[in-house]
Amino acid sequence: MEEEKIIEQLKERNTAVFSQLIDEYQQKVFGTCISFVPNKEDAEDLVQEVFLEVYNSISKFKGNSKLSTWIYRITTNKCLEFIRKRNTQKRSGFLKPLFGEDFSIDKTNYFTEFNHPGFLLENKELNETLFKAINSLPESQASVFTLHKIDGKSYQEIAEITDKSVSSVESLMFRAKKNLQQVLYNYYKNDM
Repeated sequence: MEEEKIIEQLKERNTAVFSQLIDEYQQKVFGTCISFVPNKEDAEDLVQEVFLEVYNSISKFKGNSKLSTWIYRITTNKCLEFIRKRNTQKRSGFLKPLFGEDFSIDKTNYFTEFNHPGFLLENKELNETLFKAINSLPESQASVFTLHKIDGKSYQEIAEITDKSVSSVESLMFRAKKNLQQVLYNYYKNDM
C-alpha cells in the first residue's frame, strides 16, 4: 500500500493498518529507544508511548516528511523527554562533574542493562561511563551523536528527524565528539 493511502487509513482509525504499522516499525523504534535509554523495560515503555502518540496525532501529520521520519521524530522526542525527566531528578549530582575536575560515576544507577545489538560493550563500567558522558552533552548534541553513532542513521536522516540542516547536524556532531573527548579525558585522568 502506498504511503498516502496508509496515512489516510490511519487518519480514519483503521486498526488493521495501525497494527501493520506497529509490526513494521516496532523493532526499529525499539532500537532507537534503547540507543537513547539503555534499559529494556524503559525502552519498551517508550515504544508504547511512541505508538500511542502516533495513533493520537496522526490527524496532525501534514505529510511534509515521510511517515517513517515523523515516527522517528516522535521517538527521539519521547526519549529526550524521558531523559530530561530522569536527569531533572539527578541534575545536581550529575552535571557538577562537567565543570569540575572530579568526574565521579555513581555505579549503582540506571545504566547497567545495555544490550543494543549494534553497540555491545563487554565492560559494563565502560558502558556506564560512556552513556553518562553522552547524557552530559547538550540535548541537541546528544541526540545527533546517539542517532548517528549508536543508531546508525546518516546525517541526512538525522537532519530530517531533527528538522535541522545537514550542516547543522555535522556541526553538532563535531561539537559532541569534542565535548565527549573532554569529558572522558577528565574522567580517565582523574580515575588513574
